Amino acid sequence: MNKETSGTIFAITAAIISGFSIPLNKIFVVNLDPLVFTALRSLVIGIAFFVIAYFSRGHVKVKTDTKQLAMIAIIGGAVAFLLFFTGLKLTTSGRGAFLNKTLPLYAVLLAFIFLKEKVSKKHFYSLLIMFLGTVAIFFSEIIPTQLWLNPSLGDFLVVIATILWAFEAVIARKAMVKGENNFFVSFVRMFFGGVILFAFAILIGKYDIILSLSAQQLVNIGISTVILFGYVFFWYWSLKLINVSKASTLLLISPVISLLIGIIVLREPAPLIQIAGSALILIGAYIVSSIKSEFQNT
Repeated sequence: MNKETSGTIFAITAAIISGFSIPLNKIFVVNLDPLVFTALRSLVIGIAFFVIAYFSRGHVKVKTDTKQLAMIAIIGGAVAFLLFFTGLKLTTSGRGAFLNKTLPLYAVLLAFIFLKEKVSKKHFYSLLIMFLGTVAIFFSEIIPTQLWLNPSLGDFLVVIATILWAFEAVIARKAMVKGENNFFVSFVRMFFGGVILFAFAILIGKYDIILSLSAQQLVNIGISTVILFGYVFFWYWSLKLINVSKASTLLLISPVISLLIGIIVLREPAPLIQIAGSALILIGAYIVSSIKSEFQNT
């Protein structure tokens, strides 16, 4: 199996895991402060990736600019999460979820500018189709015109966080193109991002929350951690093999998976507009999956 095919499969797998995580989080409710929750998961996952990176190479050695790795940890592993959680407190969950799905729009643009990735007309129109499908899926939770005409501070913070995650993906791809191990990049992002989040949680007086965790909360945190580990594992591996623009576009499959799980498992309703939106996303994803990752000078 060549790099393009493997990277495409990994990106789709990451999208599927992301889609599963939303309905599963409804079942395994942690009911924990999101900052502490994310910090704990990040630290555990970071340690796991360090072990994988060590045994996959026999050593752990930085191959690229440490400034890039620091930016990945600070921007994607810490600051973006802080802005995202703050934003969610100031807007609705529906708005937050939809705005987070705009990540491919920023990622494609940033990859085109900074990585000189080639974005064909076929890719552009497929992304547009998939985004329209995403709007259709979320139409029952948000009214797009109201979102754009009457944005809140929370909406703005979620958008900034999403742009930072897109920028992080571009930096990660650049580091891995230069030879950095994807497991090591995942370790840096999760572990040091988790350290920053954990330090911030202690700074603002949330340390006691950790000490009061119940057994059920620990079990649910463990389940959520495994799911997030799977997502990061396949997402960063896909970035190692294919363009950010292609990998991020394929992430738009995740709302379709969430919708299907909701219908089949949770017996949630399936409005026709959401079914139509899902069809648009799958059509666009099929087209994008066949596009080869190329740079502008090729």
